[in-house]
Amino acid sequence: DKLENVKQQVKHMRNYSEVEFLEKVLSIPSVNGKQDTGKLAEFLAGYLRDCGLFVSLQKVDENNVNVITVLQGKTKEQVIWNGHLDTVPYGELSKWHTDPERPEVKNGRMYGRGSSDMKSGLAGMVYVLGQMKRQGHVPLQTIHFWGTADEEKGGRGAAKMIEEYDIPKGSLLLIGEPTDCCLGIAQKGCVWLKAGVCGKTSHGAYPEEGENAVMYGFKLYETIREKLHRYSHPLLGKPTIQITGIQWGIASNMTPDEAELCMDIRTVPGIGKEEILLWAKEEAEKYRKHTQGRVGIEFQIMNYRKAIETDEKNPWVQKMQHVIKSETGEGTKTGISFFTDASVFMKNRDDIPVILFGPGKEQLAHKPDEYVEIKTYLQYIRILRRLF
Repeated sequence: DKLENVKQQVKHMRNYSEVEFLEKVLSIPSVNGKQDTGKLAEFLAGYLRDCGLFVSLQKVDENNVNVITVLQGKTKEQVIWNGHLDTVPYGELSKWHTDPERPEVKNGRMYGRGSSDMKSGLAGMVYVLGQMKRQGHVPLQTIHFWGTADEEKGGRGAAKMIEEYDIPKGSLLLIGEPTDCCLGIAQKGCVWLKAGVCGKTSHGAYPEEGENAVMYGFKLYETIREKLHRYSHPLLGKPTIQITGIQWGIASNMTPDEAELCMDIRTVPGIGKEEILLWAKEEAEKYRKHTQGRVGIEFQIMNYRKAIETDEKNPWVQKMQHVIKSETGEGTKTGISFFTDASVFMKNRDDIPVILFGPGKEQLAHKPDEYVEIKTYLQYIRILRRLF
């Protein structure tokens, strides 16, 4: 019945304004792990079809669906627009002053989960693409739109996309992540490193007779942190590392002979998983030699997303900066600290410049009372229209 209601709504999409369309997108929950993205995918596909575009829905798994369409351009030049359909959970509802499932407009802002990250960017892209087709506008470049699922967890939507579709040798990958309409030309990468430490147990009163696995895990963390802090990036700042999970111990009065630490490492261009694994293994070998083999560490990469950077002299960067500045009065370049589907799409290639550009605010992502400024959302749509 819910799906039928969505289909009925699609019939009236021609009359939606930009803001009404955003409100519709926000009113279809798509929390990763709670709701599937199928209903939102059907809604977006229905709108695009209603505007005259051919749309494919790509099933990722039982709970996730991708949306794919193409608007043919005048030349062979190709660009990809990407936005993800899923959101993070609401968190503690008592900390919200609005219902995260029901978009609400107050003081020029539209509140709701996903409003900044990144349904406003997603809605803006889909709306503009549909209107271009409906109005018979043929862009200079052929525009591929890829709406992906599961960005907030494993990136399975993006992985499925490149598994079945070749990324065209395009001139641009434009992702509608929250940048507050600034020009995002860099994003941090991510390494989730798990370290399994083996030591030697002893009585808690005689620690010198054992090898404390927990302490060696912390020493490893401190060494990697010190090496990371030697690096810096003008837009992204320094890399970061934190321990996000730890398991250890036999009893309160025994030296732990086993420990497992999970570390979340956010990298900048120039640092990848190879460098981090090399540092970790070198340090582990020092511990092994120092303890005559009583301490050993094994490593596992749980997740890897490479850092992304686009040359600020790239023609698309220059063009977008000019258009953004003429529309908003600013053309600020920025970088974002979280990873995006760009790191999946560009996993084994560097031949396409990546620009992150959306109306949401990065600092509101994943938080209660998430919102997007309606003025900024409308500016975003005008900028997309002027660019394409």
